[in-house]
Amino acid sequence: MNLDHDNCYRALASRDARFDGRFFIAVKTTGIYCRPICPARTPKSENVVFMPTAAAAQESGFRPCLRCRPEAAPDSGAWRGVSNSGFIGFSHTVTRALALIEAGELDSGDLDSLCSKLGVGERQLRRLFAEHVGAAPNVVAQTRRVLLAKQLIHETRLPLTEVAFAAGFGSVRRFNEVFQQLFARAPSALRHGSAPDCSAGPQGEVSLLLRYRPPYDWPAMLGFLAARAIPGMETVQAETYTRSISLNGVQGSVAVSHAAQNQALRVLVRFPNLAALPAIIARLRRMFDLAADPAVIQAQLSAACPLMAKLTQARPGLRVPGNWDGFELAMRAVLGQQITVGAAIKLAGKMVEQYGEPMTDLTANQQGLSRVFPSPERLANAELGTLGMPRTRAATLSGVASALLANPQLLTAGPSLDEGLATLLALPGIGDWTAQYIAIRQLREPDAFPAGDVGLMQAIERLEGSRPNAKQLSERAQAWRPWRAYAAQHLWQSLTE
Repeated sequence: MNLDHDNCYRALASRDARFDGRFFIAVKTTGIYCRPICPARTPKSENVVFMPTAAAAQESGFRPCLRCRPEAAPDSGAWRGVSNSGFIGFSHTVTRALALIEAGELDSGDLDSLCSKLGVGERQLRRLFAEHVGAAPNVVAQTRRVLLAKQLIHETRLPLTEVAFAAGFGSVRRFNEVFQQLFARAPSALRHGSAPDCSAGPQGEVSLLLRYRPPYDWPAMLGFLAARAIPGMETVQAETYTRSISLNGVQGSVAVSHAAQNQALRVLVRFPNLAALPAIIARLRRMFDLAADPAVIQAQLSAACPLMAKLTQARPGLRVPGNWDGFELAMRAVLGQQITVGAAIKLAGKMVEQYGEPMTDLTANQQGLSRVFPSPERLANAELGTLGMPRTRAATLSGVASALLANPQLLTAGPSLDEGLATLLALPGIGDWTAQYIAIRQLREPDAFPAGDVGLMQAIERLEGSRPNAKQLSERAQAWRPWRAYAAQHLWQSLTE
């Protein structure tokens, strides 16, 4: 951890929103930790300690500020394991661990299970967390639970019992104990207003805000998703993206719209099991690229070449769309091999209609959602050639489904981009384009780049008048590292305008 005290204090004194979420201020005289934009009087320099994460502040004995609400801060820009303006740089292992913890890994499992998925020992993981995060993994998990619970208390009228389980606490008693220790008061004392509690009900309806670091190009994100929406499973209407979801065999839906005034996305989750909320939120954050730091990305791409300077200036808040589920994305990528986006969506629609489980929620049916995406078990032995595609491609789809059943971690990020690509390329029928596409949208690798993509070549020809081949494009893209995935997204976006 390398937080320069003087630089951080100047950012604090200026209340510069660009530093919100990049570090936290722990005030020794009050025992409280705050965001850099906290409206409270600026403490003296000698009375503050700067922390890289909220978890580090809480492990050091500081409690969250009730005015600036640390739970409302955008995610740290160190999300990729790439050094971020000299404030934080996470190792790849820590980045993967944080993603698993955010999805609730330590709510349902223990540290041994987390280490097993990461392929590292407990001692090594604790050392990496101490070095990069400033807090132990279990403290990071506890901080996530506390901050999510606090957000639910402020932004919903869920009964506190439901808040406890939705935030990942194993019991109401533990929920109350933690809040008493941190805030010296019961959770109910943090809730304002006199409106009555409103249960999530049998469908588990919860609405909350997911913050981002501005700007955010919502029209571009919505356009991307609309062009690829699978009928019966996804809709884009009235500036809102809605889709069916399935977790562990349980069905639900999510609806996402833009709350620009809050610098956030408004998410409406309908899922019967409230304990799954952390996993759902984690998936949505990845899908909508909410942890990106557009200022850092734009600065580095703009400096790389005049073309990127022009594109990033035109779309400063452009994000790289992710996906809801890794298996679904892999199927989409294979279906899209050597055909247009529209043709691939037609095939995907046929697949969902024939093999997807019907939705049982009548409300979802009214929203145009009739099915969930088929499971790997359903597609592994299916006769997919009947959908109207080459036999080799049908075999690749079934092969990927079988490989995922044999190795559930197949589509999770590996120790490095090269290793992740090598794992994908080892699958029959998966070439470089497909592997790179999966790396961008599922593994969330910011430096993945499909140099052989025809669309990228067409974009450069349209913008500059000459068309590069794959080798020339790959060589040119070296200047765009470590943000080649964002450079690719800017080029693809230019084709729609």
